[in-house]
Amino acid sequence: MNNSDTTKNNAVQVRDLIHKNSKTKSISNITEKSVPIILFLIAMISLVTTIGILVTLLTETIHFFNRVSIIEFFTGTVLKPLSQNPQFGILPLISGTIISSVIAMLVAGPIGIMTAIFLSEYASDRVRRTLKPLLELLAGIPTIVYGFFAFTFVTPLLREFIPGLEATNVLSPGIVMGIMIVPMIASLSEDAMSSVPNGMREGALALGATRLEVTLRVIVPAALSGIIASFVLGISRAIGETMILTIASGSSKNFTLDVTQSMQTMTAYIVEVSGGDAPAGSTIYYSLYAVAMTLFCFTLLMNIVARYVSRRFREEY
Repeated sequence: MNNSDTTKNNAVQVRDLIHKNSKTKSISNITEKSVPIILFLIAMISLVTTIGILVTLLTETIHFFNRVSIIEFFTGTVLKPLSQNPQFGILPLISGTIISSVIAMLVAGPIGIMTAIFLSEYASDRVRRTLKPLLELLAGIPTIVYGFFAFTFVTPLLREFIPGLEATNVLSPGIVMGIMIVPMIASLSEDAMSSVPNGMREGALALGATRLEVTLRVIVPAALSGIIASFVLGISRAIGETMILTIASGSSKNFTLDVTQSMQTMTAYIVEVSGGDAPAGSTIYYSLYAVAMTLFCFTLLMNIVARYVSRRFREEY
């Protein structure tokens, strides 16, 4: 083969490579341009879903308030949606929701923060790697299982010590809700404490502080934003809980502070109404959306508070 043939073959090969690279580059350009669009559309799904939920709630809630006074709804202490003269006061549901959430946080708060302190400051790496996954298994138990546990075990146990405790009450599901929330508070608080630089621990210990003093006076204040955010998220979780309270708290719409009595929360009322007793288009049907809108506002407020607290008390190292 002479030099001219070799030159021609090389030219053909180079031309083929250029053509192949141009095709690859065009495909790559198309991919690069399409990926941001696809990611944007995926990101918009959550926004569109939220807007859809909000529009649905607002539309049906307006229908309800066209029939029932908004003042009566938010100030009424009697909720009798199925009586001949129905009354739609939401205060019994709000009181039941708040009381059950307070009981849950009284249980989950101390246990969660002490568990986080142990895992972060006292447990060895081996113990932490073992206990933390076991603790987080509690978060994977279905809430209906917690509900039956509260109804069949916790309530009979409490009645041994509180004779006046009713078969369905707000105390036992509140306690079990607290147990359910412990992993959330403990895990988030432990992560916040573990993010505090070791130099702060070592500096405090070098000044003669004990490990407990270092924990309470240095680590906890430094991780305060994360700890408070975990508490607020725990409250939001308690406010939105459904099955535990539906099973163990009953459906009595009592406006009382007596935790031994049966109470109903906003989520439990939604379950009751959506069970089929309310015909579509009736006032009680629309009350479902009014209660859901109130619950949405509660949860939104908790999330706003959590974001504010995490930003207000955040420590950057």
